[in-house]
Amino acid sequence: MVLFINFKLSLRYVSNSKHNNFVSFMSRTLNQTHADILTSSKRCISCSYKSRCSKTFNQPPSASSDLARPAGIASFMRLPVQNSAEGLDVCFTGVPFDNGTSNRSGARFGPRQIRTESVMLRPLNGSTGAMPFKSLQVADIGDLRIAMYDIHQTMKDIKTGIQNILFYDCIPLTMGGDHTITYPILQAMKEKHGPLGLIHVDAHADTNDEALGCKIYHGTPFRNAVKEGLLDCKRVAQIGLRGSLYSESEFKYQYSVDQGFKVVMADDCWNKSLVPMMKEIQNQMGDGPVYVSIDIDALDPAYAPGTGK
Repeated sequence: MVLFINFKLSLRYVSNSKHNNFVSFMSRTLNQTHADILTSSKRCISCSYKSRCSKTFNQPPSASSDLARPAGIASFMRLPVQNSAEGLDVCFTGVPFDNGTSNRSGARFGPRQIRTESVMLRPLNGSTGAMPFKSLQVADIGDLRIAMYDIHQTMKDIKTGIQNILFYDCIPLTMGGDHTITYPILQAMKEKHGPLGLIHVDAHADTNDEALGCKIYHGTPFRNAVKEGLLDCKRVAQIGLRGSLYSESEFKYQYSVDQGFKVVMADDCWNKSLVPMMKEIQNQMGDGPVYVSIDIDALDPAYAPGTGK
């Protein structure tokens, strides 16, 4: 399994209050994702990491011995910044676009804020023991250049930007941005890797056909992806779906079910261990390429009230 990750962020702040069970699940998912990136990348068909085991890898500066947290360049984890993905195994890149959101804008500032908060991260994962910076060359390549006033041109710009990353056999970790950005990212990924598996953590299925006559906005990326054959539908899981719907035809997310997606409602995650479900999804994904998309509104609004929807 090779993972490609998109964090769609449109929050104003996240409370430090006690997390609920779903927040705990998100934390476990991200912890496992970090470990999977490390494990999966080692067997990536594009690269041979064994031959580079003696390479010196970029390291985020330590706040305890190298550089105080408020200091340094505000890249992701204060990693080195470079202009392209050349020579990298993994890169962080931002997509500061939110013209596809249906309510509150602000996700365009997500990449900048994620980078600011990332100063709190440390290089060793305390849950899994993963130390990705010991075996992967990682850097921040800045934000993709987009024509933010033209949504159709922006879709082309995002696709081109991701293609440029994939050209170097680099795994992109993208920071949004509203969920519209996932559509062109999947287009680029499919051209490189074929139809993708998808782990989609979100309050909404984002499988609408259109809104106000528009086919491209943050509620349509996965229907567009299905129409264009970007997804391996038997390897798609949508986790955390909840909330009110427009019509009876949307009840129980029938479109997703009809495509063969695994649908996990938010209330199916309550008051139980989620380890069995995570194992089921891991088995569902198999050994093929997988795209992971995490929408901030998967969290309870009590903890992340600033989302754009």
